[in-house]
Amino acid sequence: MNDIITLLTKIILPSLWDTLYMIMISAILSTIFGFVLAIILVVTDEKGLKPNKIVYRLLGSIINILRSVPFIILAVAIIPFTRGIVGTSIGEKAAIVPLTIAASPFIARLIESSLKEVNPSLVEAAKSFGASNSQIIFRVLIKEAVPSIISNLTLAIISILGLTAMAGAIGAGGLGAVGLTYGYQSFNKTIMYSTVILLIIVVQIVQFIGNFTYKKLK
Repeated sequence: MNDIITLLTKIILPSLWDTLYMIMISAILSTIFGFVLAIILVVTDEKGLKPNKIVYRLLGSIINILRSVPFIILAVAIIPFTRGIVGTSIGEKAAIVPLTIAASPFIARLIESSLKEVNPSLVEAAKSFGASNSQIIFRVLIKEAVPSIISNLTLAIISILGLTAMAGAIGAGGLGAVGLTYGYQSFNKTIMYSTVILLIIVVQIVQFIGNFTYKKLK
């Protein structure tokens, strides 16, 4: 019994906090960057407020390239950049850099999709009343797309959770590192299954909060 308590307090719970820390910070940063990218894409689209094929295609290509690179390869490839930003290439803080870079394009596409689902007639009505582009973006597009955005962000946060588990393989810490090092490599099934159960619980909590918020805003 004492061994189980020690296992929880010294290894499992601290790694759970590390995972939640990585998810929270990278989700906030990638959502901010994703919002900016999505708005640029929507505005410069051929049916957008300020169509610009060059900007749309260039930004879209960059986003597609980043999305196509496997996370592990991306995290290793940008180690010099990560070290330059946070001063190290290992640990939870270092993992936030590749997590943010990997999640931002994904979130950008999700938010872009949500914004494009807004009824075009609402945009035309806003234009007829003399609304500026910024007013249309923030008071029409984003306001109307909030429930869809919340639903998509829930999906994105769960995806980030999966990335944190993979980040554990390259020294990021968290539940992924514990499950791999103390569980799989040390043949400790108790630790391995404990980390899996905790990850499932976190996913269920995030999904519940996302669904609840979506229903309230819908």
